Amino acid sequence: MNRTAENEKPIKISTILIYVFFCFMMVLYLAPLFWIGMTSLKTRAEIYKSPFGWPEAFQWGNYAVAWKAGKLGIAMLNSLFVCVVTLILTMIIGSMAAFAIARLKWKLSGAAMIYIMIGMMIPVHCVLIPLFVRFAGIGLNNNLWGLILPYLTFSLPTCVFIMSGFFRSIPNELLESACMDGCTIYQIFFRICFPLARTGLFVTGLMTFIGNWNELLLALVFVSDDMKKTLPVALTKFVTPYQTNYDKMFPAIMIAIIPTIVVYCLFSNQIVDGLTTGAVKG
Repeated sequence: MNRTAENEKPIKISTILIYVFFCFMMVLYLAPLFWIGMTSLKTRAEIYKSPFGWPEAFQWGNYAVAWKAGKLGIAMLNSLFVCVVTLILTMIIGSMAAFAIARLKWKLSGAAMIYIMIGMMIPVHCVLIPLFVRFAGIGLNNNLWGLILPYLTFSLPTCVFIMSGFFRSIPNELLESACMDGCTIYQIFFRICFPLARTGLFVTGLMTFIGNWNELLLALVFVSDDMKKTLPVALTKFVTPYQTNYDKMFPAIMIAIIPTIVVYCLFSNQIVDGLTTGAVKG
């Protein structure tokens, strides 16, 4: 018994503080989501009377009313189309650019990387008016492709930055053996490097999807047709100059949040593995 007691290591205060910190952060992040969910099941009178209280009766009909009033079905399809197309184009173009910069030997590879990284430093607000004027001239205003192009442009720098680290981590011997076997540069990329960097694709893909799914400014400016508006823009219908329909807005917010939560929960392990691998090998 004494030996067992001696072998037991005392719990460090630092470990306890770490667990307390993580518990605090969990509550900090989950509390707003829980509050939105509870508020979405209240009547308008209950929201004004007791905004932080428990609903007297769950008003599940709020979701049906919000879905119909905000035309969330078509808005969700529009957002899904824009995000999926942007995601596919970002993964293909960004990965090929990252492979060319990280693995191919050419003089301007460093300058190209710097040029692409500048895109991460430019706020959307700086290019909003020039883009609007240019798109109006070529007929891309009030068009979903007018959203895909800027979304793609602002998603590429992050993709190139992360994927270049994964491509640099691939051993040179593997690529040299592929060249000796007669593989072309395209076969090396699509058959060897692209599959090996799938963890990085998970990271950049989820960041691209969630970021574009929640984007509001460009979608609000470029699209005016109700049948082409994305989900974040559809949420603004519940806010008028004179009042806010909270009993419809909060259910609509929950509908918009649920897809991103589901996607993140499904691929959370890949995100952690990808960030860790990129940090160590990049």
